Amino acid sequence: MAKHDSDKVKTTPSSMSMIEPRFRNIYKSFYKETYYAKTTLDPKTKELIAIGCSLVAHCEGCARGHIKKALELGATKEEISDAIVVAVGIGAASVVDMSDKSAIHLDLHHFE
Repeated sequence: MAKHDSDKVKTTPSSMSMIEPRFRNIYKSFYKETYYAKTTLDPKTKELIAIGCSLVAHCEGCARGHIKKALELGATKEEISDAIVVAVGIGAASVVDMSDKSAIHLDLHHFE
């Protein structure tokens, strides 16, 4: 019995599967130097920042990974919540900023 395309198991492509290996390596090197290098911030604080950044950037895989790592580093649910609340504030601020710029561009004064 011949296999058909419909019989193939569909798998999710690996992260960065569409990026040429040399560029993938450049990214990985950059990430390693900027994220894992010793700095004045401790690893848990970096993870909490990364949680907020991941959420604002809409990177689900990033958020999941950074929440997991933060928990492994001893972050409390309250600390993670604080990071999320900061991200919510920044996300809301970006909406306000974009609407302000649109109002200026269109010379709108709705509630003044």
